[in-house]
Amino acid sequence: MNPELSQDLSLLHLVFNASLPVQLVMLLLLGASLMSWWFIFIKMFALKRAQRDTDRFEREFWGGGDINVMYQHVAAERGEAGEMGRIFEAGFSEFMKLRRQAGMSASFIIDGTRRAMRATYQRELDGLEAHLSFLATVGSVSPYVGLFGTVWGIMIAFVGLSSVAQATLAQVAPGIAEALIATAMGLFAAIPAVVGYNRYTHDIDRLANRMESFMEEFSNILQRQTTTVA
Repeated sequence: MNPELSQDLSLLHLVFNASLPVQLVMLLLLGASLMSWWFIFIKMFALKRAQRDTDRFEREFWGGGDINVMYQHVAAERGEAGEMGRIFEAGFSEFMKLRRQAGMSASFIIDGTRRAMRATYQRELDGLEAHLSFLATVGSVSPYVGLFGTVWGIMIAFVGLSSVAQATLAQVAPGIAEALIATAMGLFAAIPAVVGYNRYTHDIDRLANRMESFMEEFSNILQRQTTTVA
């Protein structure tokens, strides 16, 4: 192989000597890839913490302890209670507040408790789903951005051949190669983002199902207590 041709086709040489639009595409895709990896790692640690907190809360709640004592503990350490703990705290707080008011029917108390838990559940779910839309956008758009850079680079390469009497591989190869780098970078940005989005969406759905099941079971427990008191 011709050493001069090998040097011309080196990755760094192709990137730094690409046309300005192709370089801008590469820079955009690099930034999107770095941000995707940042969000992927942040979300990985956040979901592991959420799963660990949920497991701990369920063990404590279904361990047969006093609900009032558990509520005081969760309320005192609300930031460390986890998503399900904050749902429990919001629901039980609303339950006690409504039960202290005179003339409240059992159904009204339970409906108010469920609304309080549902509002907190939605806030917690929004927090868990933060940055997932960015991963979805990167995963769906990056290949097309890379393809744009590829089309532009190939177009520039063929335009440059218009003034050449006889085209050779050495003349067309650098332009084609720099164009294909944009496609490769688009895939490099998209694939991890798609994998991370799908994985974390599945994990969040499982946590959401567990939280919804807890809200229903906790509402039934409070409903039995209200019926007994009545």
